[in-house]
Amino acid sequence: MSQINVIDLTFAYDGSYKDVFTHTSFSIDTDWKLGFCGRNGRGKTTFLHLLMGKYEYRGSITASVEFEYFPYEVTEMESDIQSLLMEIAPEAPLWQIQKELSLLDLHDGILYQPFYTLSNGERTKVLLAGLFLRENAFLLIDEPTNHLDLQARKTVASYLNKKKGFILVSHDRWFLDACTDHTLSINKNNIEVVAGNFSVWLEQKSRQDAFELAQNEKLAKEIGRLEDAVKRTHAWSDRAEKSKKGLHPKKEVKMGWGPTQGAKAKKMMARSKAILGRQEVSIEEKSKLLKNIEVAEDLKIIPLRYHTSTLLTLEKVSVHYGDRMVLRDFHLNLQEGERIALQGDNGSGKSSILKLICGACPMLAGGERRTPKSLDNYSHTLAGIKASSAGCIHGVTSGDNYKIPHTGQIHLGSQLVISYVPQDASFLSGSLSEYTKEQGLDESLFKAILRKLDFSREQFDVSMEDFSAGQKKKVLLAGSLCQKAHLYVWDEPLNYIDVLSRIQIEELIKRYQPTLLFVEHDRRFVEHVATKVIELG
Repeated sequence: MSQINVIDLTFAYDGSYKDVFTHTSFSIDTDWKLGFCGRNGRGKTTFLHLLMGKYEYRGSITASVEFEYFPYEVTEMESDIQSLLMEIAPEAPLWQIQKELSLLDLHDGILYQPFYTLSNGERTKVLLAGLFLRENAFLLIDEPTNHLDLQARKTVASYLNKKKGFILVSHDRWFLDACTDHTLSINKNNIEVVAGNFSVWLEQKSRQDAFELAQNEKLAKEIGRLEDAVKRTHAWSDRAEKSKKGLHPKKEVKMGWGPTQGAKAKKMMARSKAILGRQEVSIEEKSKLLKNIEVAEDLKIIPLRYHTSTLLTLEKVSVHYGDRMVLRDFHLNLQEGERIALQGDNGSGKSSILKLICGACPMLAGGERRTPKSLDNYSHTLAGIKASSAGCIHGVTSGDNYKIPHTGQIHLGSQLVISYVPQDASFLSGSLSEYTKEQGLDESLFKAILRKLDFSREQFDVSMEDFSAGQKKKVLLAGSLCQKAHLYVWDEPLNYIDVLSRIQIEELIKRYQPTLLFVEHDRRFVEHVATKVIELG
């Protein structure tokens, strides 16, 4: 066991007026299974890149281990898995490679498959196995769960729990609890290390926040009381001073103002100064509080009421790509007020179902009709895309060739308004103001929601290309929350979203109870908000 020491770390991106880290110091052990959490845009990925030596910084970072970053960059997608793993860990014997793969529920036959043929979840597992095969490696694992379904998350969590020596960035509370024993948290004004998993850290932070809020309230009352006392003593002293007439310059003995009154006046002045001193101490103590309180304001949504109880029905819907059938004879009856989570392995057709439903609906959340550029990169709602007689959904990507081949019936209620959040947010570019105009959103409301999701005002002037992945996803969610709709269709809305924002969104859904059809692999989120879970595959 050795330590990684961060001493007086200061870093800012070129051209930025604000430091990401300022005189930051802490130490971690190389044997820890360290969970890394914090709000989006606080610098988690930046810190991993600093450990990898990607940027120049002030201060020092010392370690006796080599850092390895996940996801590992694969340049030859045609390479078979055995060749790729031997490239990553050339010292590892074949039996050890096979052992690591088996721990991740990957069969030996995968060794002979080209990397490009693997699903995203399989790629995650293969690369984790390869990096843990490297000797003297301390792994920096950056959000591995975004491409893992529920079962894969369980498998990878079990695998990581048997390992040691890594930093894991994740916003999945269950996942962090299942495989970490320490927590590194980037707070508003400092970085702290806590012994325990995420739930331990959250409980300690909640207790500390509650203590500071109570102490702040107590000191505020004390400061007010002392302020009133200072005013009273000053008022008495002023009246006493005004009553002085013809006093001896050294002895206050004339005009009815004897030694007793003079001594009392001096005593009151001394008391006033003492009260002022106590007030200054209380103000100083108060100034040290609440620096790391995370303000998670309540979000709002205004769902529309529908004129009947049934919003949509799917009957015997099957989806196939070429010869591959990904979904067979799927049925769905969605009632107003239901919050249905679609679950299943990667590739089981969850996203296809959402796109089919949205593609069959011609009504935008704003009530107008328009043809989006594509189903994948249209940010919230879809219109002008109708089911053809051949049973395909047509969009406008490269000449009208975007199709989801399917059979079966999709029945949507008349004038049904849908708000859609796609899985991918990487397409976002340009300014937030341009985005609101393009999407027909109320800019003031949109930015107010982003502020509640921990966007700074300065962030409003930054181009969306420079946003973190989590900040981009918040843009899509904020847009959907601005819209009045009968049905909200969200495809993995929490990808890259920080934990506190996830909790905000949970509370929003429980409070306003919109009709919701969604795909999400965050186990606790599903448990907290779904009224029904439907397994696909």
